[in-house]
Amino acid sequence: MTPTLTPPPETVSPPAADERCDRCNAAGKLRITLAGGSELVFCGHHANKYADDLVKITVRYATDPEFSWRGADLMAN
Repeated sequence: MTPTLTPPPETVSPPAADERCDRCNAAGKLRITLAGGSELVFCGHHANKYADDLVKITVRYATDPEFSWRGADLMAN
């Protein structure tokens, strides 16, 4: 039997290249997980535009490696 590595459930993967923003259908740059387990994906523009509100409902998040989300600093505080 070959062992399989499974990421812990608390991890979130960044949006895949083919995932689109839930707001405008642009390429996804941020994936957030809500308390109930639902996920939302946002483009860079909408992720930063709504960062103040998103940090209030976000349990976990992951960003595209080349994207800097303004909410990351807010989540750290």
